[in-house]
Amino acid sequence: MLGYIPIGFAYGVLARQAGLSVTQATAMSLAVYAGSSQFIAIAMLTSGSSPLAIISTTFLVNLRHLLFSVSLVTYLRRFSIPALAALSFGITDETYAAGIGRYSQEEPRFPMVLSLHLASYLSWAIASLAGASVSSIVGNASNLGFDFALPAMFIALLIPQLKNRITIIVALSSALISLGVLMTGWSSWNIIIATLVSATLGVLLDKWTKRNS
Repeated sequence: MLGYIPIGFAYGVLARQAGLSVTQATAMSLAVYAGSSQFIAIAMLTSGSSPLAIISTTFLVNLRHLLFSVSLVTYLRRFSIPALAALSFGITDETYAAGIGRYSQEEPRFPMVLSLHLASYLSWAIASLAGASVSSIVGNASNLGFDFALPAMFIALLIPQLKNRITIIVALSSALISLGVLMTGWSSWNIIIATLVSATLGVLLDKWTKRNS
């Protein structure tokens, strides 16, 4: 929640300055609930991109949530289908990062996971509303660094995950692959490709390390 409040506030300010109303900015947070995709959508709206381009780009960026879901199956497979359906909407980078460490130490229960997802969702929506409501007071958001708020949060999520040599190698390879794909012009695919390749590398390195230990 502490991470979501400043990021949601920054989104709300940028959304208003991109031409959305307070209602539209808040509705996007309530219905879409995907920070990086919302920031991307705002940037594309500002540049005059077509609705189809915005929808397809945000869809590709959010495909990483499928990878999160696969990873969570190990811990949540005892939940019923309706429970999983209810929880699926709340899967984000932040709830995944916060939950996966806890689930490996303590068997998750539905109230536990629901509380994590609901608290995060409400904090994001309320912060978005607050940012959109006071955007006229804030002034130029770029001058205040608001457009860097989301990358800063991802960096903060990454650092605690760098626990050993393999995680460091995976993180560095992911960054290099993502930059390489971006330079080729596949800006919509860089996250997916980097995630798949670096995650595969991490699995192979983990198996190789265990085999030789």
